[in-house]
Amino acid sequence: MNNISIVEFLQNSTCILGEGAVIERLRRSGDLELDPFLVNSAFIYQDVKRVAMETIYRQYLDIGREFDLPILISTPTWRANRERIDAADYSGVDVNGDNVRFFDALRKCYGAYARKVIICGLMSCRGDAYSPADALAVDAALSFHAWQAEKLTRSDFILAATLPALSEATGLALALAATGKPYIISFVARPEGTLLDGTPLKDAIAAIDAAATPKPLAYMINCTHVSFARAALTNKANSSSLVRQRVIGLLANTAALSPEDLNNSKNLVEEEPETFGKSVAAMHRELGLKILGGCCGTDDRHIRSLAAQLATEV
Repeated sequence: MNNISIVEFLQNSTCILGEGAVIERLRRSGDLELDPFLVNSAFIYQDVKRVAMETIYRQYLDIGREFDLPILISTPTWRANRERIDAADYSGVDVNGDNVRFFDALRKCYGAYARKVIICGLMSCRGDAYSPADALAVDAALSFHAWQAEKLTRSDFILAATLPALSEATGLALALAATGKPYIISFVARPEGTLLDGTPLKDAIAAIDAAATPKPLAYMINCTHVSFARAALTNKANSSSLVRQRVIGLLANTAALSPEDLNNSKNLVEEEPETFGKSVAAMHRELGLKILGGCCGTDDRHIRSLAAQLATEV
């Protein structure tokens, strides 16, 4: 893994570029079938699919290197929990560890730039990330996620992302804390400054910080339009100065739609790359966010536009 710790990486970096969409771009290619259980977690085992996925990641890495920006790359393991691995008939295969090793090898291909690449082991909730009603209770989440958390400890740090509810986010934090590995928790946020389950951001962060030892290294927001994230972080009732201190990143989508509308949308809602790049980069200047990248609707054009903006901040 990287010789530098995630703590040092954050301390030494003014801005960190995040990757853009991967799964959505693979789905849009039209000729690559996503696994019903593992999505793209097992693509590394199939030549054609591995090359297609690697091509997308290399685009993002190439952009980071071109603009000499540190970059965050996530393993495609957000659905690689034990339940889904068993259902996909990959029992006994170290899907999580193999993905970490694959991306570490990919990083090493970048020579001197490799020291500016940080790899997170990616996890998410058990159910629909847009449905807080599906969220596990705290104890159930701790039990369910502990297995995968341990499998991802060879990554530079672990990111639990696209979390809609406090209960499962808390259980995930407890599972991650037990590994001793640095970890970050990332929510889907509403403009009102709440999680999808209605919990105010200030209450969610305070509750998780109090419950988990060690507490998360930081928090992020993902799969949320930049305008929603800005409104959430500046909401007078549900945010706070502590929230703005603890939330250090945004992986933004390109649709200014609620999660419910986005989930039901049959068409991709895109945003002009230049608009995306300027608005997301502005979150560094306005709110001090350090990790900035893309989610649904983004591709290499959006990340290039963002990188060009961030490069002027370094």
